[in-house]
Amino acid sequence: MTQYVDWSFATSTGARLAPSGPDVSAAEAVEIVEQIRSLAARAVEPVAETSRLRAPGDAPPPVVVDRPTWIAVNADSMSAMLDPVVARISARQKQAPGPVAQAIGSKVTGAEAGGLLAFLSTKVLGQYDLAPGGTPSLLLVAPNLVHTERELGVDPTDFRFWVCLHEETHRVQFTAVPWLRDHVVQRAQALASDMVPDVDSVRTRLEQLAKELPRAFRGDGAGLTDVFATPEQRAEMAELTAVMSLLEGHADVVMDDVGPEHVPSVEEIRRKFDVRRQGAGSVDRVLRRLLGLEAKMRQYRDGAAFVRGVQEHVGVEGFNAIWTSPDTLPRAAEITDPGAWVRRVHG
Repeated sequence: MTQYVDWSFATSTGARLAPSGPDVSAAEAVEIVEQIRSLAARAVEPVAETSRLRAPGDAPPPVVVDRPTWIAVNADSMSAMLDPVVARISARQKQAPGPVAQAIGSKVTGAEAGGLLAFLSTKVLGQYDLAPGGTPSLLLVAPNLVHTERELGVDPTDFRFWVCLHEETHRVQFTAVPWLRDHVVQRAQALASDMVPDVDSVRTRLEQLAKELPRAFRGDGAGLTDVFATPEQRAEMAELTAVMSLLEGHADVVMDDVGPEHVPSVEEIRRKFDVRRQGAGSVDRVLRRLLGLEAKMRQYRDGAAFVRGVQEHVGVEGFNAIWTSPDTLPRAAEITDPGAWVRRVHG
């Protein structure tokens, strides 16, 4: 199969470009990692009690990582996620590129992927890695937690625990609901494969790029991905986005519901963190918009409003019917209309 991205080169490039993180001594680093690990374990019970979902006993525990490790894990996951896309591209080619062209091209795209991973590695506080074809795990990025808590000027222990509550909710979602991981991976792979343009449609897509690029700069839609999408693909993206909004919003609701009892400074943290989510400087905002990170921020807001709206109608147990099957996940039109989901699922 033709190799379009040299993922090993992406990993090494990303690790080389990523800043090392905040200045801490070796002893401080050990203490920080140990505390984050302890707080992640402490988050298990309050999240289970609040969400009324519990991760199975054999679910892998959270892992505290640095930026290079986060990059390596995500490069592996991106490779596995995009394998079907690469196979589709290869099948369409009338003639595969020669070995020299392939090697150079994969290095170029590997460098680009590495640069993207380096940028993202400074933004992510925690992530549940779906690891297509591998073992999923919850990653907590220690240098980013320290950098953010210092930037916000909040209590370090409170902030670290607050983030652990959010990320533990993701671990519960994907382990207590056994079908959810495969469902999300398969839908994402199918959409990615479908978005690879045919040779005959490249010109149309380029014209579409010129027309739609201003929307990406404004932060409308899902960034460059949305720019290249057809109307049908945008509809499918909206359905997948509804699911991601549910997951992010649910995690935000759980972390904030647990917060008042377990995180004394939760109101200050939430207020300052919401300001941070808007992006710091103009360059950062542009990159967020082009990469679709502005849409990610809307997922938290829309998803949290959906979860609270449903719970106001049918309570937490009624809301948890959402995890019954793919058919009970919210549709694109329902994520901003929780009553519509309640009527469809509960009658």
